[in-house]
Amino acid sequence: MALVVICGQPCSGKSTAALCLAEALKESNVKQAIKIIDETSLHLDRNKSYANMPAEKNLRGVLRSEVDRSVSKDSIVIVDSLNSIKGYRYELWCLARGTGIRYCVLYCDVEETDCRKWNEERREKEEASYDDKIFEDLVRRFERPDSRNRWDSPLFELFPLKDGIDKSSQVILDAVSYLTKTVDSKSRDVKILQPTIATQNSRFSEANSLYELDKATQEVVNAIVEAQSLGGPLNSISLGQQLPTIDISRSVGLPELRRLRRTFIKLTGQTSLSGRPPPSDAESAKRMFVDYLNRELGTS
Repeated sequence: MALVVICGQPCSGKSTAALCLAEALKESNVKQAIKIIDETSLHLDRNKSYANMPAEKNLRGVLRSEVDRSVSKDSIVIVDSLNSIKGYRYELWCLARGTGIRYCVLYCDVEETDCRKWNEERREKEEASYDDKIFEDLVRRFERPDSRNRWDSPLFELFPLKDGIDKSSQVILDAVSYLTKTVDSKSRDVKILQPTIATQNSRFSEANSLYELDKATQEVVNAIVEAQSLGGPLNSISLGQQLPTIDISRSVGLPELRRLRRTFIKLTGQTSLSGRPPPSDAESAKRMFVDYLNRELGTS
């Protein structure tokens, strides 16, 4: 139940640290699934991804979206990337807070000259490396994590040249201990981020239930219309984390979608009058509407 952000200069040993942490977690017999998210897993070339600001912005967006889909209370997600912009680390921290899980940053602290040397060695071995111009730009713009910032805390600092990188390294073991420690009333050194009002799903009240139901179903309709306009597959339209996908077998016109939405809202109202509870929040309403659409328009 955690999000781990690996941070460091290019070629500072981040990927090795991520693998060591994952192995150490597996050896600690954690029940949660462990997932590493990096550029390689998303088939992204590092030089193309950092060639210019639009490409880098797109890279961060792709990584953030994958993290958003992956974080849950049943997994430990490790983000293996530069994560060099403090504003971006704050965004990742917000994702962890919205899910209500643990969060920490593992920083590989290596001097620029050593990172530059490692990059050149990788290039000579024809391994994945950075072009010199891109490398210098990334080094110049790197924003070092600070444990005083909530999005950089707790901060585990790893010194690869001094301590090496191994699953038995003390910093790795400290991180594993933090991520696996049982939380009870006496725990003070483990912080579970709590969702705020802004990140929680607001529950329906009698006064606004019809409005919220109308709004939630309209968002589903908009997602279908947008997917059809982009020409994407209609059997796997995603509405976000923890929501079922929309699986329809054909293109559906807006008039038909509106008719189905009105029918669903009417049926939901009749169900409420018969004594059965209505959807309790927007997420529940979307889930029920998607199930309804899948029955009416599904591929089966």
